[in-house]
Amino acid sequence: MADPWLTIIGIGEDGLAGLSEASRKALHEAETVFGGERHLALAGVTRRGRPWPVPFDAEIVLSCRGRPTAVLASGDPFWHGAGASLAEKLSSDEWIAYPAPSTFSLAAARLGWRLESVACLGLHAAPFERLVPHLVKDARIICLMRDSRAVGDLARWLTARGWGASLLWTLAALGGPREIVDRHRADLFADDLDEKLIAVALLARGGQGLPRSSGLPDNLFVHDGQITKRPVRALALSALAPRPGERLWDIGAGSGSISIEWALCGGLASAVEAREDRTENIRKNVAAFGLAHRVTVVTGKAPEVLAGLDAPDAVFVGGGLDGALFDAVWSRLTPGTRLVAHSVTLETEALLGELHQRHGGELMRVEIAHAAPLGRYRSWEAARPVVQWSAVR
Repeated sequence: MADPWLTIIGIGEDGLAGLSEASRKALHEAETVFGGERHLALAGVTRRGRPWPVPFDAEIVLSCRGRPTAVLASGDPFWHGAGASLAEKLSSDEWIAYPAPSTFSLAAARLGWRLESVACLGLHAAPFERLVPHLVKDARIICLMRDSRAVGDLARWLTARGWGASLLWTLAALGGPREIVDRHRADLFADDLDEKLIAVALLARGGQGLPRSSGLPDNLFVHDGQITKRPVRALALSALAPRPGERLWDIGAGSGSISIEWALCGGLASAVEAREDRTENIRKNVAAFGLAHRVTVVTGKAPEVLAGLDAPDAVFVGGGLDGALFDAVWSRLTPGTRLVAHSVTLETEALLGELHQRHGGELMRVEIAHAAPLGRYRSWEAARPVVQWSAVR
């Protein structure tokens, strides 16, 4: 087998001194060395160096295919680095990697934190809302930040959401002679940082965070009344049985609450909604939960818009199911796909009864009543009964 033409090298703030002998040899033999200007300076590469384009483009490295080439990246190139972006475009015999300790590892080592219990996030190119699912009492989070200015923005964001008592550690130039580690409180943070490149460690305090059970409070979602209510949503999610990495079609998504709770479980969702005012609500909710990377909002009427979607592992139809829509959806499902449908009308209830008879599964009728004032007393106020049919293709 021929030697790999590409070497992906993780470099730290200690520069060449922290590289292995194999890394230094590959760097010495490379005709071209790619990296950020900071990486090239740390390695002492001048004439052969080619700074990364902004935004990053892996194709520029592939243009050197077959010739000795090295790539320099911060720490571990496969943790929020360029490593995977390159490796997925190459065969396994074309490249080799020599990682260094990641920023996350160095930060945890400085603070004495168990890294396996820490949420590690890249916020240098993502909204702060990405933190929302991770913000719970005493959570430990390490974030890569865009620059020192973003740290002040983060502190204000946390304070505005009730997490001002959180402790922040700003960590710059970890592993090098200019290393700086300082502790701050979020609501007392002062914008006095000099370092351009920075990481933040966060010990979350001041709030409770999102519960981990299905059925989040309705008031967490922007909606116009078209929302699968909390107890019924919990029943639907139980039947949908979300698993990390699985994809959901949420047809007639309304507020997107089902898609959002599915995504909070680690899945991907396509929230399909015909009304543009409701898709705007869905987008607001998705952004508020930091789930834009997991929930795709699709404006259009089913089944027409379903043709362009990736095949699902589960489908939820919250209302409006008829025979034509069922046939169109069912015919697209692969064996093992789960389908859950709700009905509050007699016509759709009759259809679900017929589908249960034909395809099996589970059919149940749910009646829920809430205590409400009745004069000087209280009484039960009943919601419309909901019929739920769940089946596996």
